[in-house]
Amino acid sequence: MSEEMNLLLPFEQYEENAVNIGTQQKSADMARFIDRVREDGLYLLNVNITDQRIRSIAAFLNKYDAPRIMVVSARQYGQRPARLFAEAIGANAAVGRFIPGSLTNPVLRSYVEPDVLFVTDPAADQQALREAVNSGLPIVGIVDANNNLRNVDVALPANNKGRRSLALIYWLLAREVLKARGATTDEDWAAAQDVEEWQSTF
Repeated sequence: MSEEMNLLLPFEQYEENAVNIGTQQKSADMARFIDRVREDGLYLLNVNITDQRIRSIAAFLNKYDAPRIMVVSARQYGQRPARLFAEAIGANAAVGRFIPGSLTNPVLRSYVEPDVLFVTDPAADQQALREAVNSGLPIVGIVDANNNLRNVDVALPANNKGRRSLALIYWLLAREVLKARGATTDEDWAAAQDVEEWQSTF
């Protein structure tokens, strides 16, 4: 219970936004992040670990120059939150279809040379993930119960398929990155950025 009292948001808020609702399949890699199995067979992710990882990933990202952070999301529900997150912290974003060669082919107009890659879903963002691995970039990923972690260096266990979950995760990550920089407070962020706006697909 003491762990829950120290969460960035009330436990109920994570639950209401389905952040902890995993899939009906679980990978061996993700077993350590799973809290329990629901009666309907869905694996529930451990909110305390998710919360702690948001803090550590915010600190990790702040070790890099913001324009050298690349955020990608092929998933429809992740595109708006990923873009808003990138805008908020000053990072680059590639949402929608990832153009092959964007991390490896200097001839392309879409070519970028980031120092770190942030993927919304390692399975959906495979092309970007592969290129980042080939380029030797560290990779941060939002990982669901069925993801494997083979190419993910820093894992953020959370529902990476739901609209509300992705919005809340990216909203909270942006807040924590900016708080660590001294650029905002919890109250100022909530007043300036309504999490429900991040949930829209438009």
